[in-house]
Amino acid sequence: MENSNKKKVLFLCTSNSARSQMAEILLKYKAGDIYDVYNAGIEKGEVDERTIQALERFDFDASGLRSKHVDEFEGQFFDYVITLCEKASTECRSYPNTAKQLAWDIPDPKTRAGSHPFTTTLSELNSRLTLFLSVEKHNLTKTAVNKEDTASSDFDPITFYKSLTDDVRLKALMLIEYHGELYVCELMEALEEDSQPKISRNLAVLKKANVITDRKNGQWVFYRINPELPVWAKTVVAKTTENNTHLIEHEIGRLDAMQNRPDRASFCK
Repeated sequence: MENSNKKKVLFLCTSNSARSQMAEILLKYKAGDIYDVYNAGIEKGEVDERTIQALERFDFDASGLRSKHVDEFEGQFFDYVITLCEKASTECRSYPNTAKQLAWDIPDPKTRAGSHPFTTTLSELNSRLTLFLSVEKHNLTKTAVNKEDTASSDFDPITFYKSLTDDVRLKALMLIEYHGELYVCELMEALEEDSQPKISRNLAVLKKANVITDRKNGQWVFYRINPELPVWAKTVVAKTTENNTHLIEHEIGRLDAMQNRPDRASFCK
């Protein structure tokens, strides 16, 4: 239900099949107490099944997603209209009834290169939304961003950079950033390391530095980028991975070729 005290955000992309759907789910998760969030397309399409799979992979509720044409919101006022592709930005350059319009050119995961384009797009949107919340925080009173500011003051940049000086740790972090979440055994396969204690020790260094966090599913442990990282540190990790994929090209290939690769409900053997 719409709350008049919240700011309204509309995400627009071409066919409303992936990017705008992801953006709405992410912003509701990160700051749903502050924003009423909507999404639409400048063309009518269908929600891509891979969009749902990428969201559910990280435990987001993707039930009830449907593709909507922008005409459904005709006449409504939005505090922010954010276009997520060049076509939407061009055709909706001056969206009526909005206080602020932003243009983010996020590559379409349906045509994006790489092994996991939908997960990569989800990660990129997450980073952009974190930055958006940080930039717009002066308009907010009590938000999750304030919590991030507190965490940032306790975050040690020296420890952060020291944790990245080992090639195993750096590549493991880049792989986790690229894939979103990985098991120890997946990192062992990707890095061609036979020693689980060695990988676990390096992950422990990253965890102690608050760079990564883990979650348990039964007896198995998943590692992901710490969502409480300050924006600047998240940007360092994301940009390092984005601009140096050649460093983990072979590792990504080995992981893609891994036999009996566990999914989020199975386990390493």
